[in-house]
Amino acid sequence: MIEVAPGILIDERELEERFVRAPGPGGQNVNKVSTAVELRFDLGHTQALPEAVRARLIRLAGRRLSAEGILTIEAHRFRTQERNRRDALERLVALIQRATEEPKPRKATRPTRASKERRLAGKSQRAEVKGLRRRTHPDD
Repeated sequence: MIEVAPGILIDERELEERFVRAPGPGGQNVNKVSTAVELRFDLGHTQALPEAVRARLIRLAGRRLSAEGILTIEAHRFRTQERNRRDALERLVALIQRATEEPKPRKATRPTRASKERRLAGKSQRAEVKGLRRRTHPDD
């Protein structure tokens, strides 16, 4: 079991790892050894996450989330498979921890009198500049 946050545990059996060849430069090693890791976590079927956390995680995942609801994290920064596995797992845990933080509700505020006056002064100044750009009447 992997403890992501207090009260949130993920069973390792829910994670699927696939090892692929890493993209980019790396000499002969890159063509022979599958060091890159694709870590997959099925958000649609997991019971480990509360519904609110799952909804925030879906929003945070972005393009890493497939249409089937599978979160895929690719790790290929390091030369060894073990370090890439650890990196992918750490990034998954960090993403879930970000999703556990509830956003602060926005408090509606009113603009101050000074900010209203600055806005109106700016508008009148822009209007004056645009007025000066106008063509004068040919009879003048």
